[in-house]
Amino acid sequence: MNLPQKIEDALARELNNIDNDFIENSLNLSFLQASKALLESNIDCTFSGSTCVLTLIIGNKIWTANAGDSRAVLCQLDIENNWISKQLTRDHKPNELDEFARIIQRGGRVESYKDENNNHLGPCRVWLKNQNIPGLAMSRSFGDVIASQVGVICEPEIFQYEIQNSDKFIIIASDGVWEFIQNQNVMELIIPSYLNNQIQKACENIINESVFQWKL
Repeated sequence: MNLPQKIEDALARELNNIDNDFIENSLNLSFLQASKALLESNIDCTFSGSTCVLTLIIGNKIWTANAGDSRAVLCQLDIENNWISKQLTRDHKPNELDEFARIIQRGGRVESYKDENNNHLGPCRVWLKNQNIPGLAMSRSFGDVIASQVGVICEPEIFQYEIQNSDKFIIIASDGVWEFIQNQNVMELIIPSYLNNQIQKACENIINESVFQWKL
């Protein structure tokens, strides 16, 4: 199943007559429709799912919508030729105050993994109240049926940004990148390839560095 295509198709249907007043509702609806299509497919989503982040550019505005811990980062070049990274989305982690509150209210539990000696290891995760499942390290996603029973949702968080002359490009990547490389460092990896219009090379550089950092 092509989940990004499902979102794109749903969004296209909603934005046939573009009106800024309805963009946020359209983004929300596109996520809900994609989630419904996923859950009605033959894919087993009991313990599996996906994050999503998208950008929608209309005129001089950028809309971002995300569910999970994938991220969109805007890269700017200021008048003094300094490169600046600006995060356009918020990572949905279960220890964020609002995310934590929703999960607890829905009967879930938020804590990091415990080893055999009861030592806490790694990031905070979402668990059923009385069972050590599913252990999801994010608070919003598509699929993840078990986690959705205790407050993990697919509803996107939406932000709007007005495009500036200094804006050059946007990086969209999953936490497989951001967990290991800071926003500014990812941008710096891309700049040489961006200046030479080598987009494929830029992506390869990010992947290679992420894998390298993961293995350390």
